[in-house]
Amino acid sequence: VQLQASGGGLVQAGGSLRLTCAASGRRFSINTMGWHRQAPGKQRELVAAITSGGSTNYADSVKGRFTISRDNAKNTVYLQMNSLKPEDTAVYYCEADSLSWTDEGTPIAARNWGQGTQVTVSS
Repeated sequence: VQLQASGGGLVQAGGSLRLTCAASGRRFSINTMGWHRQAPGKQRELVAAITSGGSTNYADSVKGRFTISRDNAKNTVYLQMNSLKPEDTAVYYCEADSLSWTDEGTPIAARNWGQGTQVTVSS
């Protein structure tokens, strides 16, 4: 399963950005999808996650400002980021927990990561 992320950029504090991440591959299904971020000198942290059924989970620091959503038919997850703050500056990574099958029908579970997309919020 491959993940392709897009939508990062430079924005002023108080502005908005929308990140998109699409999963592709053969014979797979996706359970939880999420966004993580890593700022310089800091550990990667979970920002938000969403299950295939639509249950969501957010880091306290983004509650009320960020919204995660997904389109299961397109295997795509979105992160709408509003009221951005300079402390939101980081590389954002999408992640998806997948189940795929080999030609022989063997299931393979995996955690997949997309390439990072830079989000920079200026003060």
